[in-house]
Amino acid sequence: MVTGMVLPDLNLPNKHFVPEQFRRDFPALNDESVYLDSAATALKPQVMIDATLAYYAQNTATAKRSLYQDALQVTTTIDKARQNVADLIHANNSAEIIWTRGATESINLIAQSYARPLLQPDDEIIVSELEHHSNLLPWQIIAKQTGAKVIKWSSDIDELSSLLSVKTKIVAITQMSNVTGFCPDLATISHIVHQHNAILVVDGAQGIVHHALDVQQLNIDFYAFSAHKLYGPTGLGVLYGKQVLLEQMSVWHGGGKMLKSASFDDFIQEDLPYKFEAGTPNIAGILGFNAVLEWLKSWDNKQAENYTKQLAFYTKSQLNQLTDIQFYSVDNSPIITFNINNIHHNDIAILLSEQNIAIRTGELCAQPLINKLGCHGAIRLSLMPYNNQQDVDKFISELQSAIEILV
Repeated sequence: MVTGMVLPDLNLPNKHFVPEQFRRDFPALNDESVYLDSAATALKPQVMIDATLAYYAQNTATAKRSLYQDALQVTTTIDKARQNVADLIHANNSAEIIWTRGATESINLIAQSYARPLLQPDDEIIVSELEHHSNLLPWQIIAKQTGAKVIKWSSDIDELSSLLSVKTKIVAITQMSNVTGFCPDLATISHIVHQHNAILVVDGAQGIVHHALDVQQLNIDFYAFSAHKLYGPTGLGVLYGKQVLLEQMSVWHGGGKMLKSASFDDFIQEDLPYKFEAGTPNIAGILGFNAVLEWLKSWDNKQAENYTKQLAFYTKSQLNQLTDIQFYSVDNSPIITFNINNIHHNDIAILLSEQNIAIRTGELCAQPLINKLGCHGAIRLSLMPYNNQQDVDKFISELQSAIEILV
């Protein structure tokens, strides 16, 4: 019988980046398949798998409820994970970090708990055309509930200045487009937004893995991302909010451990961050994500990103040799989105899948942007530091074969 929960020893090396060593940490990678769909979800390192397995295999103690040793250790590790997230994005303190089920829930929480009591009829929410549905639909829903209006913005900074007015309460923008790979100038945007006393909400789901940012330096009011795109588990997300904003927000979900006291007449909510974390959290997910955050400290993320950009440059140079190709993504991005003229994107995906190559095709959960680009869907490959030139070469070779079949 196993007694006491023992988390795996990470054995972290000194900070560096060696592509071959980094790649070896991902057991899903092999010579038979190529994974180029990391913008949808990143592969998982062994440390995350080990930490999750250790929790389920050795002891499934819950958090913030019991006083026996394993339960206390779980609570301590969850608190450590929260601090690791705060350190990653340079939050003022860990109380500004809320655990959610993903970026989608984080943005819906902002909409329902912050925006809904604030907005009045004819108030305006400016949303960029770059957005994933997760940073568009919550604002449409809240607009219908309050009588506010969603204002479309191209993401051009000069246009933003003309759109902002006394009616503007919220501006929502992505850190990095999941379609084009474009990264808006958040520093300038934040400065303009706050000059007009509006609130800035940034969707970091796509950008966090490539460009960890400083929420204090950029003066971001709310920031959301999903763990699964940062090498972590599915079903876990983060909401960062300035403490002064989070404290004035009402709770959204009711349940266990988000209250100080309760009666049949009323309840007194807990302090931050717990008032937004009703019920049993995704304990295994948080423990696994904490292992990821600790593991990431051992790698030089700037070197890793430079390597990924070099690989993306090589990939695009190879694609440029093909005829009838139309790109939608920006240069120097790990996201490369394109179509082959007169060939349906899904036909390409099916043939590549038969060769064990994983890519993403379709509307990419961003239908308004896809429509603006003038297509009905696209081919997207997304690179990470665990990819290598052999992945790219196999992709290019099989893409050429697929084109020959389909032309």
